[in-house]
Amino acid sequence: MSILTATLLGLLQAAGEFLPISSSAHLALFSFFTRLPYQGLAFDVALHAATLLAVAAYFWRDLLALFKAGLSAPRTQEGRLFWYIGLATLPAALAGYFLQDAAENVFRNPLLIAAMLIIFAAALMFADKISKAQRQTFTLGAMLLIGLAQALAIMPGVSRSGVTITAALLLGFGRGESARISFLLSMPVIAGAAVLKLKDMTMADVNAAFVCGFLAAAFGGWLVIKFLMRYIQTRSFDAFVYYRFALGAAIVALCFFR
Repeated sequence: MSILTATLLGLLQAAGEFLPISSSAHLALFSFFTRLPYQGLAFDVALHAATLLAVAAYFWRDLLALFKAGLSAPRTQEGRLFWYIGLATLPAALAGYFLQDAAENVFRNPLLIAAMLIIFAAALMFADKISKAQRQTFTLGAMLLIGLAQALAIMPGVSRSGVTITAALLLGFGRGESARISFLLSMPVIAGAAVLKLKDMTMADVNAAFVCGFLAAAFGGWLVIKFLMRYIQTRSFDAFVYYRFALGAAIVALCFFR
């Protein structure tokens, strides 16, 4: 794998992981249409670790407050949220465990990816339009529903950030709070995916392309989070919705006319 390819894949991971456009869809489509071979388990670990670092770097104050409250004041709002995030991670963990083979094979069909891009783009648009931003407190029930939504992201094209933001909006939270909880909820899932693959990785896998891909995903991810958190303060998710519609339509056209 060249340094250029690794850097491009790192940037795709960064943008797709945190924007509601689906990183798994873009990485799967990149491999499908360029016909490049699988980049390897070690590189997968690097991309997951890099995006985890990006979230931790941006939300470190939130994480520190949640961790302290979760251990020392579990009955406070932040203390409860710390434990709710852990419980809400379980549906995605179970989906990853039982559907891993399908995720790596069946779900990577380009036409299925196109359908998921379009369907869940429509869901995001609907949720964004009707959301009244009335709720401020995350209950266990709300977090479990968002966690169940996150489990759907096992299918490329759904978008983990997109579907969790959609669920939070439908539950009455504002755009900023929906994005914040989406990113915080992503951390245990991303960490778990990296740890499961880490056992098969050796130092021999680390090279210049590996490092460049990691840095591109980490720094790019931090910039994408910063951009999105500011962007949604004054704008809707429509731009990402229209992009997903266009990408889905383009995939269908390429599959039938290439």
